[in-house]
Amino acid sequence: WKEDATLTGADTILAQEPALRSTPGPGPNLEGPLLAVVDSRRRVSAWRALRDAGHWSRVIALRGDDSTPTPPGASQMIVGQDRVDLPSALHRLHVDHGVEVVRVDSGGQLAAAMLDQHLIDEVSLVIHPGLVRASAKRWFGGHSGDVGLEPIGHETLDEGLLWIRY
Repeated sequence: WKEDATLTGADTILAQEPALRSTPGPGPNLEGPLLAVVDSRRRVSAWRALRDAGHWSRVIALRGDDSTPTPPGASQMIVGQDRVDLPSALHRLHVDHGVEVVRVDSGGQLAAAMLDQHLIDEVSLVIHPGLVRASAKRWFGGHSGDVGLEPIGHETLDEGLLWIRY
């Protein structure tokens, strides 16, 4: 995807924390994108494991205020009050870190917030060959309106994955 930054929400990281902690990583990937985690409620704790996972060059906790210290293994960017101000966060990532291309790797809440605030230029869906049980949440669970998507391309990737771009 050639992103400069991967933006994700705390819930996405929290779902991976047990695996992150139990698998030693090779350390930061100096050629990789930075990882920015929206963590307004300070629930993420595996900052060192994220840094050392081998995917990202550095890890940044996006926070709404500075009432707690910078998490170990990450830097901290204060953008907003109670919640992270997403437009401000993207602006600061651009100005402070030269970020041009952001890949949002997240679930429905962050994706819906990004769509609601018109912060997404392109939607890429990677369809994995697998089944999910019926009780799983919808991806766009809280989105308040329809999103018109115009197809711009598709590609079959390794292991049967399908990449669709809108």
